Amino acid sequence: MPHVIDDDPSERLRRALLSLDGLSVGDALASQFFVPGPWKIEDRTLPEPPWSWTDDTQTACSLVSVLAARGEIDRDELAVLLAERFDPNRGYGVGMHVLFHRILDGEHWRTAAPSLFEGRGSFGNGAAMRVAPVGAWFADDLEMVVEQAVRSAEVTHAHADGIAGAVAVAVAAALAARSAGEAAPSPASFVDEVVERTPPGTVHDGLRRARALVRNDDVEHAAYQLGNGSQVAAHDTVPFVVWSAARRLDDFEDAIWRTIEGGGDVDTTCAMVGGIVGARVGRHRIPSDWLRQREPLPGWVVART
Repeated sequence: MPHVIDDDPSERLRRALLSLDGLSVGDALASQFFVPGPWKIEDRTLPEPPWSWTDDTQTACSLVSVLAARGEIDRDELAVLLAERFDPNRGYGVGMHVLFHRILDGEHWRTAAPSLFEGRGSFGNGAAMRVAPVGAWFADDLEMVVEQAVRSAEVTHAHADGIAGAVAVAVAAALAARSAGEAAPSPASFVDEVVERTPPGTVHDGLRRARALVRNDDVEHAAYQLGNGSQVAAHDTVPFVVWSAARRLDDFEDAIWRTIEGGGDVDTTCAMVGGIVGARVGRHRIPSDWLRQREPLPGWVVART
């Protein structure tokens, strides 16, 4: 019998905020390992607080803000909010620097986003890094998860693979949220469901390779085979993220540390993994000191409701 979860707007918001907590903590903690210090990944030594988050969290907050106000992704509103809240100090990719300035100058996202990268659109991981709360919000309806993930992605990432990356992460977050309070799905069945709903292309192909590796717990091997975000592309990031989350759905702390051990674009991979696992385990199973040491989220996240 299919699992039934609440579609009440307040419950949807609660789920999205749990995912946002996980996303932002993963992002903020992992981003500290780009800064020299005495902390060591191999010893799981925590960096000194406060932990500042990056563009992963900044853009995810805009997504949640739109959902809280509208109950769905309004693409025109999201594009403007992303541009208005653009902060170059948060580590945005060069394509987003160009795109958001063009939107602020009055160009519509429908023409600006597809024109990036010589008219191919972006296939980067930026749409996927922010999308987990969308999956948590619409977790009661997987078809809506896919639809809304596409809408959330295409305002910045017009390439099919950039959009597919967002779909895969949103579906993973939705599956995690749907299983909250129940036994975790097996890694294999979890990845299978993500593969089933991800459009064809390089992200889908990578997820199929991730499915073949779910019995292997060697993080370095998985990162080598699947990519770890070093190319800042959806196909080089999302398969490893789904593999990592699938193997640690009940252990937020271990999921983040193991993902960091995979190297690469760790703030982004950990934002995705944190958003997925956080949607299942909830705030009370994210280490309380991690939440305290994360930079506070902006007050405007749900202020527009």
